[in-house]
Amino acid sequence: MATASRSPTKPASFETALEELEQLLAQLESGAMPLEQLLSQYQRGAELLKYCRGRLETVEAQVKVLDQGLIKTWTPE
Repeated sequence: MATASRSPTKPASFETALEELEQLLAQLESGAMPLEQLLSQYQRGAELLKYCRGRLETVEAQVKVLDQGLIKTWTPE
């Protein structure tokens, strides 16, 4: 029994992460995936979701700063 030991790559952008997440969701919902692959794809989806949420929180914080009239230089993580 082989285990997947690949280290997940960090998405290039929010948009690419969202696109990959949508593709994973379609694959998961199809029901045509072997159980072991299902688990690894679910884990990848959870990682992508965490990344997307983090990016959204970062942008939300920047918008709050701009709304307060405080212009600060934004540096992505």
